[in-house]
Amino acid sequence: MKIFHVLAIPYPAQGHVIPLMELARRLTSNGIKVTFINTEFDHKRVVSTWSENDPSDLMQMVSIPDGMEPWEDRNDIKRLTESTYQVMPAKLEEMIQSINKNEDEKVTCIITDYCMGWVSRVAQKMGIRLATFCSGAAAFLALIMSVQKLLDDEVIDSNGVPLKDEMVQLSTTMPLMDPAKFTWVCVGDTGTNEVVFRKIILDGKEAAEAADRIICNSTVELEHGAFTLFPKMLPVGPLLATNRLTKQAGHYWNEDSSCLTWLDHQPVCSVIYVAFGSFTIFNQAQFDELAFGLELTNKPFLWVIRPGVNGNTDYVYPSGYMEKIGTRGKIVSWAPQQEVLTHPSVACFISHCGWNSTMEGVSNGVPFLCWPYFADQFLNTTYVCDIWKTGLPLNKDDVGIVTREEIKSKLEKLLSNNIAKQSALNMQVKAMGSLQAGNSSNKNLSNFIDWIKEGNDI
Repeated sequence: MKIFHVLAIPYPAQGHVIPLMELARRLTSNGIKVTFINTEFDHKRVVSTWSENDPSDLMQMVSIPDGMEPWEDRNDIKRLTESTYQVMPAKLEEMIQSINKNEDEKVTCIITDYCMGWVSRVAQKMGIRLATFCSGAAAFLALIMSVQKLLDDEVIDSNGVPLKDEMVQLSTTMPLMDPAKFTWVCVGDTGTNEVVFRKIILDGKEAAEAADRIICNSTVELEHGAFTLFPKMLPVGPLLATNRLTKQAGHYWNEDSSCLTWLDHQPVCSVIYVAFGSFTIFNQAQFDELAFGLELTNKPFLWVIRPGVNGNTDYVYPSGYMEKIGTRGKIVSWAPQQEVLTHPSVACFISHCGWNSTMEGVSNGVPFLCWPYFADQFLNTTYVCDIWKTGLPLNKDDVGIVTREEIKSKLEKLLSNNIAKQSALNMQVKAMGSLQAGNSSNKNLSNFIDWIKEGNDI
């Protein structure tokens, strides 16, 4: 029997691993074998958090080295990017050659994250069809694919550095963008930004142009402008919304489900959910302001503080804080976010606005307070606050701190005004509708699966 065998390769970060693993789950449920390739470092973390709801027998988890030593910091994006580019292409070629020795198991196609452009060159060299997977907003991929226009219009220089202090628009249907907040400008220091621009952005553009298919974890209803500008991009999301009954795979930390029991005892639409993803780091002063801001609201809150957030040391709570909040606050190291956002007790989401969190909030009709940290999170915040109008931004003061007063006042404004909540419910209907049989995301995913199986253009 013919086996359709797909290699899936995410960018080595949790926000990229989870949605690609969900896509892989959809493929295996349609009889397609998936070899999911993480870096060795991420592979160990992902496998360690699996539960009884492990991926299908058709999903094989393997790893290749990223070239870094075990003790090196994978949050150093410059070092990680340079190392993966040096080491992983040859290792991937070796793996494919080994797999293809078995005629029945030969690789049908490769699905790679849009931030792993080097994979495109391996696929082309080995004559394997390629699909690019956009794990973030389609608007971000549209921005990547518009880099030459930005260069031609002298919006940025050859290193990606902004030359103009004015808002730009890729098309009249796209959101306004601030060049100072372009993703590659908001990653780290100058050296990191330049490496990200040259390796991830420019190679990502090349890979997207070369790909046989581009599929996006989004919907045409949420990002009509991006999909109109680049019709080659096909929405198949929101992917995580299709998996409400099965535990998500791909997490780096074990989820603390005790918060669900705590939520069961809170009034409907009363809880402030606070979570900032896998990258955000606050200094102690900002941590204190957030803690005090949550205390000032006098509302129940569920706050996710992941382990080891500040290097090797965790935050220190303000003196007497835990005693003062008592049972009104629930603090966990990692939460089953999909289940949390589905819970009727949750009133709003204070978020960094990573794309997975944004899509999960939208899929559950939850309004946002937006607190972007870096990269594409500023673009996602624009969607939430300016385009969809499902949330409000948290603004920093003159010294770069979001104060307790800002947190308290914005929460009061968000929860006392029904506009954001109603907009959130409207967007939920649109996003979830796209997954219904015969509608855009559902149809695109079915066509993509057919393309894998048939090996022909559709």
